[in-house]
Amino acid sequence: MSVPYHPPVKRSVEIAGHKTSISLEPVFWDLLRDAAARENVPINAIVARIDAERLAAAEPTGLATAVRTWLAYSLGSTRTDPAD
Repeated sequence: MSVPYHPPVKRSVEIAGHKTSISLEPVFWDLLRDAAARENVPINAIVARIDAERLAAAEPTGLATAVRTWLAYSLGSTRTDPAD
């Protein structure tokens, strides 16, 4: 299998009316776009949900890390608790 290694790409998103930018590898941008399409919502809505969840966590991570983690779990992880 050929893996498309590529450095992160910075893109702007809007969360609760505030613009911010996130640097993610293209594969994660593709996965985020696919998740938004599956849920029939804009990418900003998915990112806003992830942001709210990460801020409510006992030990919040950075937004890009939270997005990557959310995407990994949304791909069908059988684990129920990230602390396991």
